[in-house]
Amino acid sequence: MSTSLDFLKESGTVVVTDTGEFPLIAKYTPQDATTNPSLILAAAKKPEYTKLIDVAITYGISKGSGIDHQVDLAMDRLLVEFGKEILQIIPGRVSTEVDARLSFDTDATIKKALELIAIYESVGVPKERVLIKIASTWEGIQAAKILEEVYDIHCNLTLLFSFVQAVACAEANVTLISPFVGRILDWYKAKTGKSYEASEDPGVQSVSEIFSYYKKFGYSTIVMGASFRNVGEIKALAGCDYLTISPKLLEDMIQSSDKVPKILNARDAAKADVEKISVVNDESKFRLMLNDNAMATEKLSEGIRGFCKDYNTLLDLLKKRITSSKL
Repeated sequence: MSTSLDFLKESGTVVVTDTGEFPLIAKYTPQDATTNPSLILAAAKKPEYTKLIDVAITYGISKGSGIDHQVDLAMDRLLVEFGKEILQIIPGRVSTEVDARLSFDTDATIKKALELIAIYESVGVPKERVLIKIASTWEGIQAAKILEEVYDIHCNLTLLFSFVQAVACAEANVTLISPFVGRILDWYKAKTGKSYEASEDPGVQSVSEIFSYYKKFGYSTIVMGASFRNVGEIKALAGCDYLTISPKLLEDMIQSSDKVPKILNARDAAKADVEKISVVNDESKFRLMLNDNAMATEKLSEGIRGFCKDYNTLLDLLKKRITSSKL
């Protein structure tokens, strides 16, 4: 019997798992997988992933000069070790996130992306199987533009909450964007106290608007809805290019046989009543439009802070391991 997850795939949507845990990725047979510092931190705390940390620690100590350099190198290798193991399970690509502390530094973001790709290639993983995940700040989008154009490195622009961020990413020809559905809903529920049906969900509406704009104007950038709070949001975006879904919601869909009709399609998008705008070469326009969106401004800042916190926690974990290994 077909499940709701099967029906979602039949709608043309590519299913991606949003976890760093290998058994869960294998269970749901996704095309791709996404990770972030929070997911890696959650997995790294479990004993079954100790061997990956050991590899990272050994790498950091052998390649680094001084404790801080060793920790940074160990962190990069840990991210790559998770990505490498995930790629042995899935047929597609894995997203690996650049240090969120670099979200406002274009040059440093490019440098870190190149370092991560170099480590991937050193362990036998070609860059074509990796998406470098970068926050959708002005600086991050500019870094992704250069990585795509100059280095042919594919990017996933994350923490995307607004139309203007999506437009800038498309104009920069990035490979994929991750608009956050659930976090948008969280903001509106907190502000209004209302509950929203899937069709009225502000996060769903945001992704639908971006999808229509991209298809109407022929942009090749993939739209991957992310950060879902319930299955209703997922069903309302059936037909979207990609959706990255948590294991809990994937399990809910496997346990259901409800059909999932296609909602989004390129043909309808071509009829969308929307004007084309340009922002990728106009920093002041981008910043003003983003600033005018209170939700996007707040959630972007909050997201970066959250990823920085978990990244720093991981660094502390690695630092303690390196220090103790030298005693």
